[in-house]
Amino acid sequence: MDIKGAVALVAGGGGGFGAASARRLHAAGARVVVCDLDEAKGKAVAEDLGDGAVFVRTDVTDEDSVQAALDQAAELGQLRIVVVAHGGRGGSRTLDRDNRPAPQESFTRVVEVFLNATFNIGRLAAAAMARSEPLEHGERGVIINTASIAAYDGTIGQAAYSAAKGGIVAMTLPLARDLAPLGIRVVTVAPGTFLTPAFGDADPAQLDAYWGAAVPFPKRMGRPEEYAQLIQQIAENVYLNGETIRLDGALRFTPKGAK
Repeated sequence: MDIKGAVALVAGGGGGFGAASARRLHAAGARVVVCDLDEAKGKAVAEDLGDGAVFVRTDVTDEDSVQAALDQAAELGQLRIVVVAHGGRGGSRTLDRDNRPAPQESFTRVVEVFLNATFNIGRLAAAAMARSEPLEHGERGVIINTASIAAYDGTIGQAAYSAAKGGIVAMTLPLARDLAPLGIRVVTVAPGTFLTPAFGDADPAQLDAYWGAAVPFPKRMGRPEEYAQLIQQIAENVYLNGETIRLDGALRFTPKGAK
Protein backbone atom coordinates (compact mmCIF):
# COMPACT_ATOMS: atom_id res chain seq x y z
CA MET A 1 0.00 0.00 0.00
CA ASP A 2 1.13 3.51 -0.77
CA ILE A 3 0.55 5.40 2.47
CA LYS A 4 0.66 8.80 0.79
CA GLY A 5 -2.89 10.08 0.51
CA ALA A 6 -4.39 7.22 2.53
CA VAL A 7 -6.67 7.84 5.51
CA ALA A 8 -5.52 6.25 8.77
CA LEU A 9 -7.43 5.95 12.03
CA VAL A 10 -5.37 5.44 15.18
CA ALA A 11 -7.17 4.32 18.35
CA GLY A 12 -5.20 5.39 21.39
CA GLY A 13 -3.54 8.09 19.32
CA GLY A 14 -3.01 10.42 22.27
CA GLY A 15 0.10 8.72 23.62
CA GLY A 16 2.59 5.88 23.51
CA PHE A 17 2.25 3.50 20.59
CA GLY A 18 -0.71 5.38 19.13
CA ALA A 19 0.88 8.81 19.11
CA ALA A 20 4.08 7.46 17.59
CA SER A 21 2.06 5.66 14.90
CA ALA A 22 0.00 8.75 14.12
CA ARG A 23 3.18 10.79 13.68
CA ARG A 24 4.85 8.15 11.52
CA LEU A 25 1.86 7.67 9.22
CA HIS A 26 1.29 11.41 8.93
CA ALA A 27 4.95 11.94 8.02
CA ALA A 28 4.52 9.29 5.31
CA GLY A 29 1.68 11.28 3.79
CA ALA A 30 -1.45 9.84 5.41
CA ARG A 31 -4.39 11.86 6.64
CA VAL A 32 -4.82 10.79 10.26
CA VAL A 33 -7.75 10.58 12.64
CA VAL A 34 -6.39 10.60 16.19
CA CYS A 35 -8.81 8.78 18.50
CA ASP A 36 -8.47 8.84 22.27
CA LEU A 37 -10.60 9.02 25.39
CA ASP A 38 -8.16 11.58 26.81
CA GLU A 39 -9.21 14.76 25.04
CA ALA A 40 -6.22 16.85 26.10
CA LYS A 41 -3.62 14.34 24.91
CA GLY A 42 -5.44 13.46 21.72
CA LYS A 43 -5.97 17.08 20.72
CA ALA A 44 -2.33 17.86 21.44
CA VAL A 45 -1.14 15.17 19.05
CA ALA A 46 -3.54 16.23 16.28
CA GLU A 47 -2.63 19.89 16.68
CA ASP A 48 1.07 19.04 16.63
CA LEU A 49 0.60 17.15 13.36
CA GLY A 50 -1.28 20.04 11.78
CA ASP A 51 -2.89 19.82 8.36
CA GLY A 52 -4.29 16.41 7.52
CA ALA A 53 -4.87 15.40 11.14
CA VAL A 54 -8.03 15.61 13.26
CA PHE A 55 -8.90 14.49 16.77
CA VAL A 56 -12.07 12.62 17.72
CA ARG A 57 -12.77 11.80 21.36
CA THR A 58 -13.47 8.06 21.27
CA ASP A 59 -14.56 5.41 23.73
CA VAL A 60 -13.30 2.22 22.07
CA THR A 61 -15.79 0.08 23.99
CA ASP A 62 -18.79 2.01 22.64
CA GLU A 63 -20.17 1.27 19.16
CA ASP A 64 -21.60 4.74 18.55
CA SER A 65 -18.37 6.41 19.63
CA VAL A 66 -16.23 4.30 17.32
CA GLN A 67 -18.66 4.79 14.45
CA ALA A 68 -18.48 8.56 14.92
CA ALA A 69 -14.69 8.39 14.55
CA LEU A 70 -15.05 6.29 11.41
CA ASP A 71 -17.56 8.78 10.01
CA GLN A 72 -15.00 11.53 10.59
CA ALA A 73 -12.40 9.44 8.76
CA ALA A 74 -14.78 9.07 5.80
CA GLU A 75 -14.88 12.87 5.48
CA LEU A 76 -11.12 12.83 4.85
CA GLY A 77 -11.28 10.14 2.17
CA GLN A 78 -11.26 6.36 1.88
CA LEU A 79 -10.16 4.59 5.05
CA ARG A 80 -7.13 2.38 4.39
CA ILE A 81 -5.27 1.93 7.68
CA VAL A 82 -6.56 1.28 11.20
CA VAL A 83 -4.19 0.99 14.14
CA VAL A 84 -5.66 -0.28 17.41
CA ALA A 85 -3.23 0.81 20.12
CA HIS A 86 -5.28 2.02 23.07
CA GLY A 87 -4.21 1.31 26.63
CA GLY A 88 -5.89 0.42 29.91
CA ARG A 89 -5.37 -1.24 33.27
CA GLY A 90 -4.06 -4.78 33.40
CA GLY A 91 -5.98 -6.43 36.24
CA SER A 92 -4.67 -8.07 39.41
CA ARG A 93 -3.43 -11.32 40.90
CA THR A 94 -5.91 -14.18 41.16
CA LEU A 95 -5.59 -14.17 44.97
CA ASP A 96 -4.30 -11.29 47.06
CA ARG A 97 -1.89 -11.64 49.98
CA ASP A 98 -4.76 -12.69 52.24
CA ASN A 99 -5.92 -15.30 49.70
CA ARG A 100 -9.00 -13.32 48.77
CA PRO A 101 -10.05 -13.79 45.14
CA ALA A 102 -9.78 -10.98 42.64
CA PRO A 103 -13.13 -9.34 41.80
CA GLN A 104 -14.64 -10.98 38.74
CA GLU A 105 -15.61 -7.59 37.39
CA SER A 106 -11.93 -6.53 37.23
CA PHE A 107 -11.20 -9.46 34.91
CA THR A 108 -14.26 -8.70 32.81
CA ARG A 109 -13.28 -5.03 32.49
CA VAL A 110 -9.78 -5.85 31.22
CA VAL A 111 -11.22 -8.18 28.59
CA GLU A 112 -13.79 -5.55 27.65
CA VAL A 113 -11.22 -2.78 27.21
CA PHE A 114 -8.62 -4.78 25.30
CA LEU A 115 -10.20 -7.77 23.56
CA ASN A 116 -13.83 -6.73 23.07
CA ALA A 117 -12.89 -3.19 22.06
CA THR A 118 -10.36 -4.47 19.54
CA PHE A 119 -13.05 -6.54 17.85
CA ASN A 120 -15.51 -3.64 18.09
CA ILE A 121 -13.12 -1.36 16.20
CA GLY A 122 -12.16 -4.06 13.72
CA ARG A 123 -15.67 -5.05 12.71
CA LEU A 124 -16.81 -1.45 12.23
CA ALA A 125 -13.61 -0.44 10.43
CA ALA A 126 -13.89 -3.44 8.11
CA ALA A 127 -17.40 -2.37 7.11
CA ALA A 128 -16.06 1.10 6.28
CA MET A 129 -13.12 -0.30 4.31
CA ALA A 130 -15.41 -2.63 2.37
CA ARG A 131 -16.95 0.45 0.74
CA SER A 132 -13.57 1.68 -0.52
CA GLU A 133 -12.31 1.19 -4.04
CA PRO A 134 -9.69 -1.59 -4.29
CA LEU A 135 -6.05 -0.68 -4.76
CA GLU A 136 -3.31 -2.68 -6.46
CA HIS A 137 -3.63 -6.42 -5.75
CA GLY A 138 -7.28 -5.81 -4.84
CA GLU A 139 -6.30 -4.47 -1.42
CA ARG A 140 -8.77 -2.21 0.35
CA GLY A 141 -7.02 -1.72 3.65
CA VAL A 142 -5.26 -3.12 6.68
CA ILE A 143 -6.26 -3.42 10.34
CA ILE A 144 -3.31 -3.57 12.72
CA ASN A 145 -4.07 -4.71 16.27
CA THR A 146 -1.86 -4.60 19.34
CA ALA A 147 -1.40 -7.63 21.57
CA SER A 148 1.57 -8.22 23.89
CA ILE A 149 4.17 -10.88 24.56
CA ALA A 150 2.08 -11.44 27.69
CA ALA A 151 -0.24 -13.33 25.34
CA TYR A 152 2.45 -16.03 25.24
CA ASP A 153 4.26 -15.83 28.59
CA GLY A 154 2.29 -13.67 30.98
CA THR A 155 3.76 -12.78 34.33
CA ILE A 156 2.36 -12.90 37.86
CA GLY A 157 -0.78 -10.77 38.09
CA GLN A 158 -1.42 -10.80 34.34
CA ALA A 159 -4.16 -13.46 34.04
CA ALA A 160 -6.75 -10.98 32.74
CA TYR A 161 -4.31 -9.03 30.58
CA SER A 162 -2.80 -12.19 29.10
CA ALA A 163 -6.25 -13.61 28.39
CA ALA A 164 -7.30 -10.43 26.59
CA LYS A 165 -4.09 -10.12 24.60
CA GLY A 166 -4.10 -13.85 23.88
CA GLY A 167 -7.58 -13.44 22.46
CA ILE A 168 -6.31 -10.74 20.09
CA VAL A 169 -3.58 -13.10 18.88
CA ALA A 170 -6.05 -15.97 18.48
CA MET A 171 -8.53 -13.98 16.40
CA THR A 172 -5.91 -12.53 14.03
CA LEU A 173 -5.98 -15.41 11.53
CA PRO A 174 -9.77 -15.94 11.48
CA LEU A 175 -10.30 -12.20 11.05
CA ALA A 176 -7.82 -12.19 8.16
CA ARG A 177 -9.65 -15.14 6.61
CA ASP A 178 -13.05 -13.51 7.12
CA LEU A 179 -11.93 -10.31 5.41
CA ALA A 180 -9.64 -11.74 2.71
CA PRO A 181 -12.37 -11.79 0.03
CA LEU A 182 -12.67 -8.01 0.48
CA GLY A 183 -8.93 -7.40 0.24
CA ILE A 184 -8.67 -6.33 3.89
CA ARG A 185 -5.60 -7.54 5.76
CA VAL A 186 -5.35 -8.12 9.53
CA VAL A 187 -2.00 -8.15 11.33
CA THR A 188 -1.17 -8.05 15.04
CA VAL A 189 1.91 -6.66 16.78
CA ALA A 190 2.91 -8.18 20.13
CA PRO A 191 5.30 -5.73 21.83
CA GLY A 192 7.61 -6.56 24.69
CA THR A 193 8.68 -3.97 27.28
CA PHE A 194 8.45 -0.49 25.80
CA LEU A 195 9.21 2.94 27.19
CA THR A 196 5.71 4.44 27.03
CA PRO A 197 3.87 7.01 29.18
CA ALA A 198 2.59 4.12 31.30
CA PHE A 199 5.85 4.41 33.25
CA GLY A 200 5.13 8.03 34.13
CA ASP A 201 8.12 10.18 35.03
CA ALA A 202 10.46 7.29 35.79
CA ASP A 203 14.04 7.75 34.63
CA PRO A 204 14.47 6.08 31.21
CA ALA A 205 18.04 5.04 32.02
CA GLN A 206 16.91 3.25 35.18
CA LEU A 207 14.05 1.57 33.34
CA ASP A 208 16.42 0.44 30.61
CA ALA A 209 18.80 -0.96 33.22
CA TYR A 210 16.04 -2.90 35.00
CA TRP A 211 13.84 -4.12 32.15
CA GLY A 212 16.54 -4.13 29.51
CA ALA A 213 18.67 -6.58 31.48
CA ALA A 214 16.31 -9.39 30.47
CA VAL A 215 16.31 -8.48 26.75
CA PRO A 216 18.86 -10.49 24.75
CA PHE A 217 19.45 -7.69 22.24
CA PRO A 218 19.34 -4.76 22.23
CA LYS A 219 19.62 -4.64 26.03
CA ARG A 220 17.12 -1.88 26.61
CA MET A 221 13.40 -1.24 26.45
CA GLY A 222 11.77 -0.67 23.10
CA ARG A 223 10.86 2.80 21.90
CA PRO A 224 7.40 3.74 20.60
CA GLU A 225 9.07 4.95 17.41
CA GLU A 226 10.21 1.37 16.74
CA TYR A 227 6.64 0.15 17.09
CA ALA A 228 5.53 2.90 14.70
CA GLN A 229 8.22 1.89 12.21
CA LEU A 230 6.75 -1.62 12.14
CA ILE A 231 3.25 -0.19 11.68
CA GLN A 232 4.42 1.60 8.54
CA GLN A 233 6.15 -1.52 7.25
CA ILE A 234 3.02 -3.62 7.80
CA ALA A 235 0.88 -1.07 5.98
CA GLU A 236 3.26 -0.98 3.02
CA ASN A 237 3.82 -4.73 2.65
CA VAL A 238 0.70 -6.27 1.14
CA TYR A 239 1.94 -9.83 1.77
CA LEU A 240 1.86 -9.43 5.55
CA ASN A 241 -1.48 -10.86 6.60
CA GLY A 242 -2.99 -13.07 9.29
CA GLU A 243 0.16 -12.97 11.41
CA THR A 244 1.25 -11.81 14.87
CA ILE A 245 4.70 -10.24 14.96
CA ARG A 246 6.59 -10.19 18.25
CA LEU A 247 8.53 -6.96 18.71
CA ASP A 248 10.55 -7.66 21.82
CA GLY A 249 14.30 -8.03 21.24
CA ALA A 250 13.87 -11.82 21.78
CA LEU A 251 12.59 -11.23 25.34
CA ARG A 252 10.71 -14.04 27.06
CA PHE A 253 9.02 -13.09 30.31
CA THR A 254 9.91 -14.92 33.51
CA PRO A 255 7.19 -15.36 36.17
CA LYS A 256 7.98 -11.92 37.57
CA GLY A 257 8.47 -10.30 34.19
CA ALA A 258 11.95 -8.80 34.51
CA LYS A 259 15.41 -10.02 35.49
